Amino acid sequence: MVSLEWSERGKCHTVNPDDLFVPGVAQNHAKTVCYGCPVRTECLTYALDQRIEHGVWGGMTERERRALLRRRPTVRSWKGLLDSARSEHERTHGSDQSMSRPT
Repeated sequence: MVSLEWSERGKCHTVNPDDLFVPGVAQNHAKTVCYGCPVRTECLTYALDQRIEHGVWGGMTERERRALLRRRPTVRSWKGLLDSARSEHERTHGSDQSMSRPT
């Protein structure tokens, strides 16, 4: 069973969940909820590992996640990869900007 304790700390708890499951270009606005979220990496990890097909998770739309999964088909668990990327980002950009905006 996958732990979802991190989800309690997500910025998305301040919005209507339906706002994160919108079609098309409205997803770009929905992604703004994720900017600066303290659990953005955990959220994206969960969505990628669980192959969640709908909604905005961890600052990525369903289309962006599908493209990432196609580019990296051999990744079985995204946790290590995303944790490493977050650490590198914090090292080079400072922890105050950690994962606050997509690059």
